[in-house]
Amino acid sequence: MNKHTCLVLCASLFSGTVVAQTSSSSLEKRLAKLEQRLQAAEERADKAEAEIVKIRTPPVAEKKPTFIPVPEEPPVSQAASSPLMLTNNNAQLKFYGDVEFNFDGASRTGSLTSVKTSEERNWAPGNRERWDINGRILLGFDGIQHAANGKYAGITVQPLANINGKMNLDDAAFYFGQENNWRIKAGRFEAYDMFPLNQDTFIEYSGNTANDLYSDGYGYIYMMKEARGRSDSGGNLLFSKMLDNWYFELNTLVEDGSSLYVDKRYHGNTLENQKNVAYLRPVVAWSSGAYSVAAAMETNLVNNAYGDKDEKGHWHDRSDRTGYGITLSWNTLKNDPEDGMVVNLNSAMLDASEEKDFSAGINALWHRVELGYIYAHNKISVFNLTGLDNECGSACAILAPGNYDIHTLHASWQLPDILNMPNFNIYLGTYASWLETTVEQSSHYQPRYGARLRFKYLF
Repeated sequence: MNKHTCLVLCASLFSGTVVAQTSSSSLEKRLAKLEQRLQAAEERADKAEAEIVKIRTPPVAEKKPTFIPVPEEPPVSQAASSPLMLTNNNAQLKFYGDVEFNFDGASRTGSLTSVKTSEERNWAPGNRERWDINGRILLGFDGIQHAANGKYAGITVQPLANINGKMNLDDAAFYFGQENNWRIKAGRFEAYDMFPLNQDTFIEYSGNTANDLYSDGYGYIYMMKEARGRSDSGGNLLFSKMLDNWYFELNTLVEDGSSLYVDKRYHGNTLENQKNVAYLRPVVAWSSGAYSVAAAMETNLVNNAYGDKDEKGHWHDRSDRTGYGITLSWNTLKNDPEDGMVVNLNSAMLDASEEKDFSAGINALWHRVELGYIYAHNKISVFNLTGLDNECGSACAILAPGNYDIHTLHASWQLPDILNMPNFNIYLGTYASWLETTVEQSSHYQPRYGARLRFKYLF
C-alpha cells in the first residue's frame, strides 16, 4: 500500500466517524427536546388538575361553613324536628319553621271573655255560629356567636305569614350574656310565662301579645301578660340571672299603654293616650328536679299615661295597674317522654282603676291528653252603661257594675307522627265557658263552647 492509499483510507474513516458522531448527537438532541416537551405537558396537566380541584374544593385557609342538620329540642310532649344549622367556627345560624292550620267552630251565643279564637283577632264571634279556617306559617332564623369563658351574643327573627294574606312578626330580638349565668335581651319577645296552659289549642285567652288583651263588655281572664312583651307598639328590655336552682328576671316594657284595650275602650269610655307607659315585671323562680315555682308582679310606673274625661271634663287616670302572680309546676315528661306527666297550678290578681280581677287555673297533661279548668272573678265598680250598649247588644257579657264569675273547661288531644313523620301532629281541642253573676242585665247567659282541629308541622 502506498502513501496515497493510506491517506485516502484514513480520511474516509475520519469522515465516517464524524458523520456517525454527528447523527448520534442530533438524535440525542431530539430525544432531549421530546423529553422536555413531555415534562412541560405533564406540568400543564398537573396545573390544570390543581385548578379544577381548587374550583371544586375551597382552600383550607378560607374555612367555609358547612350545613349540618342538628335536632332541635322539642316542645313538651312533641317530637323533635330537624332544623338546618349553618356553622362556622364558634358561630351558628339556624333556620326552622312552624306551620299551624286550624278548622274552628264556635257556639252562636257570642263570647263571655276577650278570647282570641282565630289568627285574625276575631275577639267576639257575635250571635251567630262561627265556622272558620285560619292559620299561619312562621319562619325562624336564630344566630349565635360564642366567645371565651362561655360568653355569647345572638339574634332571633321570626317572620309570620297569616293565610289571610297579612304579614306579621312574632319575635325579633338581640341578646348577649354568659352561659348559665346572666343575660340581657332587647327587642320584641315574651318574658317568663306566669300562667302556662300546657297543651292548649283553642282557649288562648288574649293571644300571646301585650296588645288587645282587654275587650270592653267581655270578661277578662287576667294572666300576667300585660307586661310580658311582644308588643305591637313598643319594645322589651330584659335582664336575667341564674344562680344554682334560682332564676331571676326583670323585664321592662315601654309602649303605648292604650294598646292594651281593644278599640281603646274601657268600662264604656274611650281612652286618650298622653304618653307611653313603662312596665316593670320582676320574676323569681326556683326549680329542683321535676318541681318548679315562680312568683312575679307587674306594674306601670308612669302616672296619667292614658285615661278619659267625664262629662264635666275631669280627667280620670286609667294607667294605674298592678298585678301579682304565682305558678307551680310538676314535670316528669322530660325524663320520661312516654309515661311522664305535667301539672300546672296558676294564680294571678290585678288591681286596676275601678276594677279588680282574680284568676286561678289548673291543667294536666298525660299521654298527650290535656285537661284544664280556669276560674276568673271580675269585680267592676264603675261602668258607663251608654258606652257599649248600642254596640254590643246581647253579645256582650258585662254591661254594668257588679261581680262576675267565669268558669272555663278546656281539653286537648295530640295525635303524633302523622304520615309517620315525627314533626307532623294533629291536635283536637275544645272548651266550654259559662258566667255566673247577680247583675240583672247579665243573668241569663247560656254556656259558650267551641272546638278546633289543628294541623301542626315543624321543620
